[in-house]
Amino acid sequence: MTNPSPSQGADKKVAAGVCGILLGALGVHKFILGYTTEGLVMLLVSILTCGFGAAVMGVIGLVEGIIYLTKSDEEFVSTYILSKKGWF
Repeated sequence: MTNPSPSQGADKKVAAGVCGILLGALGVHKFILGYTTEGLVMLLVSILTCGFGAAVMGVIGLVEGIIYLTKSDEEFVSTYILSKKGWF
């Protein structure tokens, strides 16, 4: 199995960044990157706290979305596709 080139993982960068900014409390950006556990944590915290935890998860999603979009394609692929860094 070959390592993905920067262009093979960079296509997820914009989708994950925008979803992190707009739907961060639901963890959609985590599911886009293949981080099922982290996505479920964000989704369940938002739902099980009757929305009170959604504010915190929304801020986390906003910050992560901005981080994704400000990284270069190579940095993004290296950090989030190859190294599988789940949080921030």
